[in-house]
Amino acid sequence: MSNSLLEIKDLYVNAEEKEILKGINLKINKGEIHVIMGPNGSGKTTTANAIFSNPVYTKLKGKILFENEDITESRTDEIARKGIFMSFQLPEEIPGVSVTNFLKYAKNKVTGQPVKIFEFKKELQKYMEELSMNPNNMERSLNVGFSGGEKKKNEILQMLVLNPKLAILDETDSGLDVDAIRTVSKGIEMFKNENNAVLIITHNTKILRSLKVDYVHILVDGKIVKTGSGELAKEIEENGYAKYKN
Repeated sequence: MSNSLLEIKDLYVNAEEKEILKGINLKINKGEIHVIMGPNGSGKTTTANAIFSNPVYTKLKGKILFENEDITESRTDEIARKGIFMSFQLPEEIPGVSVTNFLKYAKNKVTGQPVKIFEFKKELQKYMEELSMNPNNMERSLNVGFSGGEKKKNEILQMLVLNPKLAILDETDSGLDVDAIRTVSKGIEMFKNENNAVLIITHNTKILRSLKVDYVHILVDGKIVKTGSGELAKEIEENGYAKYKN
């Protein structure tokens, strides 16, 4: 049985008329944590959105395989049902829809199974306690009036509840204080097991300090220019991206 979860082959992507990704190759196996780092505008978020088939981005060439199935042209909802989750840099606010009801609806759509509300609420309460979240947030409108840290914790809560095969975390650590970053890292550790994988997209190394990272990829000008172990992130923290921009 193949251990491959996600494979990107020679992917070229445009946003409107601008070429962003220029031949990305990436393979993620089950049980791994991968990190994509790079300077602003290098194509990190485009990579995440291309995997998730955001219609703003046009795939010009290449393939995306998930569990050896070609999902290059699949719709976003189909990709979610196959087991890919993506958190966003700027989580949406949805007035009038509580955190509980949103997650219940999302879990039903992803699994295709009815949600048993009593067990579901019990699961939510357990995860919220682990993530140091205010239990009253369960009945608040999704992200409305939430602080930046609360919104990002909410994204991690969604990941734990939906339990995908691959979690893509796009700048989840952006704007968070030290305590919130620790909580987000804890959520990733709670999620991670030998049958799933995590792809973290960041320009900051703080979230990586308490995680065992398998591979770090440096993305510059739409290309992966270097792949290494977690030590590569430490090098970037100390020296920046200057040597890779050339």
